[in-house]
Amino acid sequence: MKIDDYTIMKDQFLELLRTTEREGMDNVIMELEDLGFFEAPASSRFHLCKRGGLMEHSLNVYTTAMDIREILIKRDETLEEVLPLDSVIIACLLHDVCKADIYKPAMKKMKNSYGVWTDMPSYDVDYHNFPIGHGEKSVIVLLRCGLDLTDDEILAIRWHMNAWDLPFQSADIKGNFNEARKISPLLTLVQTADSISSNIFE
Repeated sequence: MKIDDYTIMKDQFLELLRTTEREGMDNVIMELEDLGFFEAPASSRFHLCKRGGLMEHSLNVYTTAMDIREILIKRDETLEEVLPLDSVIIACLLHDVCKADIYKPAMKKMKNSYGVWTDMPSYDVDYHNFPIGHGEKSVIVLLRCGLDLTDDEILAIRWHMNAWDLPFQSADIKGNFNEARKISPLLTLVQTADSISSNIFE
C-alpha cells in the first residue's frame, strides 16, 4: 500500500468515527493507535494480509453496509430509523478491533512467482495478550475505552462472526445468536457486509 493511500484511508476512517460525535470516541481513537490497529493486517494469510489491511477491510465493510442499507431503505423506509448512520459507522469500522494486537510480523518460507521457496514477510498469530474471543473482545475493548455503545451495536459487533463459528457452539450460544438476529437488523447488516467484503472484494 502506498503511503498516500494509507494516509487517505486513515483520514477517512477517523473522520467517519468523529462524525458520530459519540461519547468516548476520542479514547477509542487513542486506543486504536496504541494497539497498532492502523498498521495491522486483516488476516495472517487470507484477505488483506498486509500493512493497513485491517483498516482497509473495516472501511470496505462500512462501504458495503452503506450500499446494502440504501437498498433496504428503498424497500422499507422504516429501516432508516432502525439502521442509523452512526450505528452503521461504529459497528462496521470497529467490529474487528479484537484483531489489532494479535498479528506479529514474521518471515515465512513461501513459493514466489517462479515456484521457488524463499523467505517472505508474513504474520504469525498471537492470542496471549487478551484471549477472550473475537466479537466479545472487540466489545470489551470498546467499552473499556468508555465508548457509549447501543445494545444494537453491541449485538452486531459481538455476533458478527457467528455465521462461521456457529457449528462449533453450544445450544445456549446458538440460541442467544438466533435471538440477537431477530431483534437486531444491524447484526445481519454487519455480518453480511463483512462476508461480502472479505470473500468477494478482498
